[in-house]
Amino acid sequence: MRLNQNQINYFKKLSLDIFNSSDIYLFGSRTDDSLKGGDIDIYIQTEQKENILKSKLIFLREFEKEFGEQKIDLIIDNQSNQKEIFEIAKKGIRL
Repeated sequence: MRLNQNQINYFKKLSLDIFNSSDIYLFGSRTDDSLKGGDIDIYIQTEQKENILKSKLIFLREFEKEFGEQKIDLIIDNQSNQKEIFEIAKKGIRL
């Protein structure tokens, strides 16, 4: 996994603080240590139904303030609909 422990801990903290969820996964190219580069693909399952876009922006802003600008794809699954990307993301590494 190509995240350091500080990044993992901060992702988990933000997920809990902002989405009230500890169900957070890393998926995509960052799960493969043999690759280089690539964005950070994060999937969070939450029961939160309101203000998802605002919460996503807060999450991304707070991570950027802590670690600098990063390319992050943040996928939020609030069980309001099912998308194929949710099933792909759940096969990632749970943080």
